Amino acid sequence: MNYINVLTIAGSDSGGGAGIQADLKTFSALGCFGTSVITAVTAQNTMGVKSVHGIPTEIIKDQLQAVMDDIAPVAIKIGMINRAEVVQVIVKALSSYSNPAPIILDPVMVATSGHRLIEPDTVNLLIEKLFPIVSLVTPNIDEAVILSGQPIHNLEDMIAAGYKIIQKGANAILLKGGHLAGPIIYDVFINGKDAPVILESAFIASKNLHGTGCTLSSAIAAEMAKGYDLLTAIKLAKKYISEALQSGSNVTTGKGNGPLNHFFNPLKLIIQ
Repeated sequence: MNYINVLTIAGSDSGGGAGIQADLKTFSALGCFGTSVITAVTAQNTMGVKSVHGIPTEIIKDQLQAVMDDIAPVAIKIGMINRAEVVQVIVKALSSYSNPAPIILDPVMVATSGHRLIEPDTVNLLIEKLFPIVSLVTPNIDEAVILSGQPIHNLEDMIAAGYKIIQKGANAILLKGGHLAGPIIYDVFINGKDAPVILESAFIASKNLHGTGCTLSSAIAAEMAKGYDLLTAIKLAKKYISEALQSGSNVTTGKGNGPLNHFFNPLKLIIQ
């Protein structure tokens, strides 16, 4: 018998709402066993990021090898990569395994507080090296502007930007529209083969949005690990996010933007 193993490669959030902490909570809530590779340690809370310390690349490589050699993941989520050399380490390590798992890349570039979390030269390397080996890229509006090089003001802009990112080598993209104000939130899924899929969800009034992007990408990875195809996994993950947002909307955690309620209805750990 086995657990459903899912790996997160991301940064640590000392406030517990995003990054590695949000990823592991999401995996657990969806019935999966989470493992982790920490790429950076951030000093942050609900009010913002105070500082960021990158983990030495040798330690990142050792973490990744230790997990992959012993607790092989069925799916992988990649989050905060703030240095070019970390991209190189991850790509080289993952490419050395013969049975690659689906990989969900959340290109974390800017914190909710506006703090820049990635070095400029790392963006191009993400596109060149990581895009070709990942199953899905999940940028928000701000990240999609950086990746596509065009402004985004509406749904039409989202679709155009999505295709530009696909043309840069992404296999599929879920462009998240939560930063565009309105009663309906639009996300756009493009795989470069079929017509764009527009996914709608109701706007949820809440200041507790910290870690939403991390949680969504982790939920997609968990659902794919459970055997769902990519688009179905996205739809299930969006449903989980909506309920986690709603359940946590009236809870006070800290003095700023609090986290979601990851455990509004947790599953037991699945054993296969």
